[in-house]
Amino acid sequence: MNERPTYQDALRRTGLLRILEPFDPHVIGTLPLGVARPDSDIDIICCAADLSAAVELVWKHFGESESFAIYQWSAKGRPVIATFEAYGWPFEIFVSSTPVQDQAGWRHFEVEKRLLTLGGPAFHTAICALRAGGAKTEPAFARALKLEGDPYAVLYDLFSTSDNQLNAALRAQGFAV
Repeated sequence: MNERPTYQDALRRTGLLRILEPFDPHVIGTLPLGVARPDSDIDIICCAADLSAAVELVWKHFGESESFAIYQWSAKGRPVIATFEAYGWPFEIFVSSTPVQDQAGWRHFEVEKRLLTLGGPAFHTAICALRAGGAKTEPAFARALKLEGDPYAVLYDLFSTSDNQLNAALRAQGFAV
């Protein structure tokens, strides 16, 4: 039985980042954060002023891939999401006309990365335990920090919080920093 390659190797083999280069692709999510579960996918976010050009490119290169699907949200900006499998990994590409640094997924990823760095091994272990118990990423972070409200909105708002404030929130929950 063949072992599946690392997610980085799967990315390299697909050439996905090179193909999506005109759309400012960034890998985000649980894999680069080190809090993935075995069923985690490879998340890529992009920005495209012309969403149909991005759709054409993705379709051209990955339309024949296993489990390929593409759909468009009806939400503001109408982002496009493409999913497929390659090299034993599920991929999800999120394309929006919003610049990457302003997208919710990017903001969540950046604040989660900061919290994991500031919180150290104990916080990382707590997040991994919550994830292993079935929690989605943002709810796991919110639960570990005992944050009230919609976890997606709370994490989005934490993006502009200083490291000192994040350290205080971590300390309040017993994560020595």
